[in-house]
Parts: sequence; C-alpha cells; structure tokens
Amino acid sequence: MADRRSDDSPVAPPRSLSGRRTDPVLPPPPEQPQQPAKQEEKPKSRGAEKIAAIVAASKSGDTSKSAPPRVPPRRVRRARLRLTHVDPWSVMKTSFLLSIALGIVTVVSVAIVWTVLGAAGVWESIDATVSDVVGDSGSTFSIEDYLGMSRVMGFTMIIAVVDVILVTVIATLGAFLYNLAAALLGGIEVVLAEEER
Repeated sequence: MADRRSDDSPVAPPRSLSGRRTDPVLPPPPEQPQQPAKQEEKPKSRGAEKIAAIVAASKSGDTSKSAPPRVPPRRVRRARLRLTHVDPWSVMKTSFLLSIALGIVTVVSVAIVWTVLGAAGVWESIDATVSDVVGDSGSTFSIEDYLGMSRVMGFTMIIAVVDVILVTVIATLGAFLYNLAAALLGGIEVVLAEEER
C-alpha cells in the first residue's frame, strides 16, 4: 500500500544516485531590457498653477492676469411643442363651470346697477322728462311699471341660462373642430423657454 501524505507535509528534495541530496536546479529568470530610469514628474494641480500665476503677477505689478475669467451668460433652453389634441370632455366641463360663473356675475352685476340707478333717482327723472314731453298732466307715467326690478331680473336670469348652454355647446364643438384641424395641419406650435434665475 502506498503512503498517503497530507498536503502540508514537507516534500523531500530528489536524491541523486549516489544518495546525496541535491537542490533542484532552476533556470535563470529571463532578462528584461533595462530602461533608463525616468524621473516621475508630478503634475501640478490647477489650483497651485493659479496661485503661482497670481503671486508672479502681484510681484511684477500686473494685475490683469489675476482677474478671474468672465463666466459666459447662461443660455436659455427652449422647447418647441405642438398642441395636437384637445379632450372635448374636459373642455365641456371647464366651459360649463366658467359659463355658470359668468351667468352668476351677470345677474349680480345687473341687480347692483339697477339698485344704484334707483337710489340715484334716475327713474324719477325719466318719469318727469316723459311727462313733460307728452304734456298730459292727468296721467302719471312710471317707467318702473314697464321695466321693474322683477322683470329685469327675470330677463337677466333667462339670458344667463341661455348663456350657460350656448357657451358650453360652442366650446365643446370648438374642441372637436380643433382636433379635426390638428389632424390635417398638425396643430398649434408652442415655444416654451426656461426661466432664467
């Protein structure tokens, strides 16, 4: 049976035929061509070069070189975009809310104007002017019988409701027409620029 040795057991050097131990002969390492030793030059940092230039300029009295270079102005980025589609449903909702707000403003403004005109005595002066022109002193004329506050406010409410319906329909129809025109012609071009800070 052959002896099994562990990996960490020392290996005996080979013996010659005479029984003496001889060291193994290794070939000499290949010679590498000798290169002349170059002195390694450490690159100077930019900060050290700038400091040296400033010190040299201050010694010679020339301060024009020590001034920092001017930074070029920042260019504004621009993006060219094209509006090719408008959602008709969102246009309808937005125009409906805006037309309701416009109708409320119309009703309130007419009520305020009518009240201010009545408080200023405009209606009495109109009644007196019409009575003088007609010349009939037996009957009194009152413009408020024909254009009273209730009649004017009712007429204004009707106009506001019609305005809500018309603005909503026209805006939605306009969105459909714009989508058709954009499909044919490409839509509206918009140039967006970045804000300078």
